[in-house]
Amino acid sequence: MSRLAGPLVALAIASGVALLAPVPLAGQAPPSAKTGTPSRTPDGQPDLQGIWTNATLTPLERPAELAGREFYTEQELAEIEKRAQEKPRSPESAGTVAHYDFAQYGLDPNQAKRASNRRTSLIVDPPDGKIPPLTPEGRKRAAERAEARKRSGPFDGPETRPLGERCIWMAGEGPPMLPEAYNANIQIQQGPGYVAILQEEIHDVRIIPLDGRPHVGRKIRLWMGDPRGRWEGNTLVVDTTNFTDRTNFRGSSENLHVIERFTRTAEDTILYEFTVEDPATWARSWKAELPMVKTQGPIFEYACHEGNYGMANILRGARAQEQAAEEAAKAKK
Repeated sequence: MSRLAGPLVALAIASGVALLAPVPLAGQAPPSAKTGTPSRTPDGQPDLQGIWTNATLTPLERPAELAGREFYTEQELAEIEKRAQEKPRSPESAGTVAHYDFAQYGLDPNQAKRASNRRTSLIVDPPDGKIPPLTPEGRKRAAERAEARKRSGPFDGPETRPLGERCIWMAGEGPPMLPEAYNANIQIQQGPGYVAILQEEIHDVRIIPLDGRPHVGRKIRLWMGDPRGRWEGNTLVVDTTNFTDRTNFRGSSENLHVIERFTRTAEDTILYEFTVEDPATWARSWKAELPMVKTQGPIFEYACHEGNYGMANILRGARAQEQAAEEAAKAKK
């Protein structure tokens, strides 16, 4: 998938928000390594600006074989990181066929800078590191979706294909922001009364107001919800509601409610925490956390669009398979 240059500033201005360029200004000092006190933007906000990555080897849920263990040892973590570096670095070396080298376009996960994290799961609550059980309503929706897929078949028409094929993909973009398989980069910029967060994967920008305005009316539903930000000390808290049921974050409903917390703990680290609740989906709320580390830019436009040939070729191939099966059945008669 090609990537073309596309700066965040232009996107943000197009959304009606003038943002500050994320460069050091006079009087801005880096966060103190001893006190963790962050530098400040000209309007007094803790400075979260820069390009960060949330790439990690830590799974969202704790593997069954690590039940009861919240952390790896340093030796175990070193071995995990070593094994990750030894994995095939491109489709060609993995024995598959592709028309490009992963490394050439920055798609090789082994190229990514990763945060060091000894946790065995990103989920920290519940203590077992697992997403809570579905409610009866959540199980009913999941069963209905599975039945619909089974009834219609995945290749019958564009209606049954996943939204990702149309570049409407909320899997990791957030909120909450989960690590992507590649391009797991995030750019944060701040301006008076606003924070803007760009994720390289799928290239969406969230414009978050900090002026205390209420959420939009309940009848207005958005793919990425309606965010509202506030500062609690040096922590940016982003409260997001008004999702659409089609966002479907791990089976969520339109009642999804996400609270994110961004705390700059060092010059090169932001601690990212999020809490998810949806009484129509899970038996209780759940919380995860992971570090985001500073990485070198620039971020490029992730040029995913509906003008590709993927969906048309998938459907055309399915029709060809059906025709071949029909001809084979006739030949047997």
